[in-house]
Amino acid sequence: MTQAIPQPATADAVLDALRFDPAGLVPAIAQQHDSGEVLMLAWMNADAVRETLATGRVCYFSRSRGRLWRKGESSGQTQHLKQLRIDCDGDTVLLLVHQVGVACHTGRRNCFFRAARDGALVEIAAPTVSPAALYGHGNG
Repeated sequence: MTQAIPQPATADAVLDALRFDPAGLVPAIAQQHDSGEVLMLAWMNADAVRETLATGRVCYFSRSRGRLWRKGESSGQTQHLKQLRIDCDGDTVLLLVHQVGVACHTGRRNCFFRAARDGALVEIAAPTVSPAALYGHGNG
């Protein structure tokens, strides 16, 4: 069963339920809607939440760039919103998405490709596409 994407009028109710940090941000976890795979963590401000709800294409706030960042605007690896959920405290967003391509700027399916095992940090997933292929240069 496919979930309906909330319409823009829903944005006010969502924003009222969120507790943004002093910088006006809330962490947003992106999860593949059908497999449950955790893809990445990013940040959203109120404008990113509004745009995501209005368009159905996930938009984040880039702390390093200081501006809105539409997932896939450089790489073509987009996220399409299936459902937005808010945790019990209102201080974290869970985005159930349909990920097109890889989610990580390193060319991996998800950003969680290192695991602590036997006292070491081990890479558990190799890139499936090179950052150069994603962004046209080598540094993602």
